Amino acid sequence: MTVATLDAVLNSYVGKEQDDLRAAVAATVRQLAQAAVKIRHTINQGVLGKAFAGTRGGFNADGDAQKDLDVYADDIFLDAMRHAPVALYASEELEQPVLLNKDAPIAIAIDPLDGSSNIDTNVSIGTIFSLLPATGAPDGNPAATFLQPGEKQIGAGFFIYGPQLALVLSLGSGTHVFVQSTRLGTFVQAYESRIVPTRAHEFAINAANYRHWDEAVRLYVDDCLKGSEGPRERDFNMRWIASLVADCYRILMRGGVFLYPGDKRRGYGQGRLRLVYEANPIAYLIEQAGGAATDTIGRILEIEPNSLHQRVPVVFGSAKEVARITRYHTDPSSIGERSPLFGNRGLFRA
Repeated sequence: MTVATLDAVLNSYVGKEQDDLRAAVAATVRQLAQAAVKIRHTINQGVLGKAFAGTRGGFNADGDAQKDLDVYADDIFLDAMRHAPVALYASEELEQPVLLNKDAPIAIAIDPLDGSSNIDTNVSIGTIFSLLPATGAPDGNPAATFLQPGEKQIGAGFFIYGPQLALVLSLGSGTHVFVQSTRLGTFVQAYESRIVPTRAHEFAINAANYRHWDEAVRLYVDDCLKGSEGPRERDFNMRWIASLVADCYRILMRGGVFLYPGDKRRGYGQGRLRLVYEANPIAYLIEQAGGAATDTIGRILEIEPNSLHQRVPVVFGSAKEVARITRYHTDPSSIGERSPLFGNRGLFRA
């Protein structure tokens, strides 16, 4: 049986005409893939390796505690991008972007190690990246290149370091899944043009924050939890891995919806996920797979970032379910099976 390798797919993407920008994208993805294999080897060593020494005692540019593996992963990907046609490298671990090659056509925004809280518990973690056209920085601010809406991305993806090392990738024509083959020494396409299942039977949210959510989110979750006896008339499973790549991968495989809304806790009003290097690439992948992604109301990919490390509420997954969650926020009376309830329980009660 003939298998499609990542190299073959990238060669097809570039085409015989050798489009310069596409060739640069392909070269960047190849470097990312090589770096991810290095990260996987380190992760496989677990606490026996130096990169698992623990928390460094410092904080990244966004105020999150840094673990040694976070910094190690960032160093590996930054070094890889020095060998790619990349102008600017922006990372969760760095306050400002790094200028690599002012004449290169691509800017990369990356979360080098998503799901750091799972490092010690041997749960899937990953790397998320967004590829943008390097527009230059006319005001002298290198971060300005990354303040483009997500719909300007020329590619996005993530690596998931789980039972398999997998790459989920979109270059604007579907969302494709590759698995690293140790036998062949390369990534092999496992799913071509993956489509998010339309009917949702699972939702992912951190239920421990229930008391902090706004009423719309509470009512959506309440309706799901009531199962077949409730207004949804079917049973739902609740999932929460605290690893964005793992939750997204599950949704790509079997549908469902993910919610990380803003809430009433200090510092969480605008959610917790970063727009530029988490929400935008995930939204791009999900939309390319036929799903939807919003900030609970508006489309994620239309948001104009105002800062490199901007946070945003995030809902993504099966398109119909995402649209339903939007209606809970904007027009709950249009949800037919809920209408009688709203006669005696206000959506935004005090």
